[in-house]
Amino acid sequence: MTANINYPDNITALYARDTSKKIRAVMRAKGNAGEHLCTNPPYGYQKDPMDKKKWIVDEEAAEIVKRIFDLCIAGKGPMQIAKLLTAQHVLTVKAHYAQRDGKPLPEKPYHWDPKSVAGILERPEYTGCTVNFKTYSKSHKLKKRLHNAPESQRVFPNTQPAIIDEQVFARVQELRENKRRPSKTGKQGLFSGLLYCANCGDKLYFCTTNSFSPKQDHYVCSNYKSNTGTCSAHFIREETLKRFVLQRIFDVTALFFDDAMAFEEAARKRRFQEAEKEAKKRKREIAQAEKRIAELDRIFKRIYEDDISGTISHERFLKLSADYEAEQKELTEQVKAWRQAVETFEQDQSDFRTFATIVRKYVGIRELTPTIVNEFVKKIIVHAPDKSSGHRRQKIELVWNFIGEVNLPGDKQTVERQRKGRTA
Repeated sequence: MTANINYPDNITALYARDTSKKIRAVMRAKGNAGEHLCTNPPYGYQKDPMDKKKWIVDEEAAEIVKRIFDLCIAGKGPMQIAKLLTAQHVLTVKAHYAQRDGKPLPEKPYHWDPKSVAGILERPEYTGCTVNFKTYSKSHKLKKRLHNAPESQRVFPNTQPAIIDEQVFARVQELRENKRRPSKTGKQGLFSGLLYCANCGDKLYFCTTNSFSPKQDHYVCSNYKSNTGTCSAHFIREETLKRFVLQRIFDVTALFFDDAMAFEEAARKRRFQEAEKEAKKRKREIAQAEKRIAELDRIFKRIYEDDISGTISHERFLKLSADYEAEQKELTEQVKAWRQAVETFEQDQSDFRTFATIVRKYVGIRELTPTIVNEFVKKIIVHAPDKSSGHRRQKIELVWNFIGEVNLPGDKQTVERQRKGRTA
């Protein structure tokens, strides 16, 4: 005969708490070891049949993930991307899993939710890394998960094949931070989210109406507010910007096409020449410092043995060990700083190669598209026009993606227009 035993509430609570601690400890150990903590891989991956702990690419879903990122680079937001995928009868995430597993499709197999698209655009796992401890719970009694600070997360690179290039992912995150919505007319500025005022640093916003022709669409500083704000208009027409940016991109691609070595020299000279020398110097210093740190470990062990054996006095041991520990701590901090400098230089080199790859794609372009603009341009700084000479002169600074403010041909140009003429 089985008896039902009613344990006191406090014992049940203690048992639940202890079980929670054990589960957390196991998950913490797995997470710190770089194992995937989520039960199911994100859309675009699937578990390796030979090793359930590994992810492999789900080719069919991966193509959709790439298309979503390409559409974002082309200037589309999650809502627009969701509408396009729905119109093209692309299976949703849930429908894809059902079809793959041989189960019945859901009621609306092609109806994409913008939140689902946004979630895909925000997952760093598509670059081939594993990110653990993104969320946490305050207590086993609370089901709500809270977002962990980036410094509390653990990132393990190259844990599965990458679907999206790291630079593409980074660019998409930048574009997502500067969300661009179509105006009430349905028009969307080609440079919306990329233009900044040289005086106040705020963005320029796109101005258009149904009665405007393409030549009348323009941008003004968001702090202008019809002369009631804190800044001047910094007015510039979109057509003027199109000609300016197209010419700058054409110049860069033409330089690369005509003389790749000259292009590399123009882009790298100021940015990498000194940094390369510095990086080589730092690598030598790191090797020397690490050798000295290892030597200090051996010295400390030796004087400790001398202290135990009485070869040196304990007071002498304390003084020597304090000196050696201080030296070792200083060297360790220097090595950390030098490594950071070397990593920054190597990242700059990687960014330059990425920029060169983009240049190769668009040699000889004749027309701008949102994709081309977003791949080349990080930001455009618009200065207030100068009319003191009787001509309207306006300086524009173009900051390139990946290589930043490097003096490539035409990075800083002035557009000029006569008072009774048209923009040059």
